[in-house]
Amino acid sequence: MDPKVKAGIWVSMALRLSDIAGRSGAVLRKGDPDSGGILCVLRARDAMVVLSQVRDAEGRPAWMRGTGLVPVDQPTADAYVERQVKRDPDLWVVEFDSPDLKPPFEARLI
Repeated sequence: MDPKVKAGIWVSMALRLSDIAGRSGAVLRKGDPDSGGILCVLRARDAMVVLSQVRDAEGRPAWMRGTGLVPVDQPTADAYVERQVKRDPDLWVVEFDSPDLKPPFEARLI
C-alpha cells in the first residue's frame, strides 16, 4: 500500500502545479490537515466536474468523477459537494480553472 500524503500538503502541491500550468486554483473549504479527504472541482466555461479522492481495489490512490462521466452545471456540482461535506466534515474542497476539464496534477481516473 502506498503511504498516504497529508491532505494539507497534497492541496499545497496541487495548487502549486496548477499555478505552474497557468491555471488558477483556490481552496473553497479547508478540511482536516492530516487525514481529510479531498474533492477537486474542475471548472470550465459552462461545465464542471467534481473529482473525489478514492482508492482502487489494490489500495492505490485514484480519483473518480463523483458527478458522473458527463460534465454538469454549477448547481449540480454544488449539490454534490454539499452532500459529501455533510457526510464527511473533514473534507477539503479545492477548485481549479480547467478549460479542458482535466486536473492540473497527475491523476489516475477510475
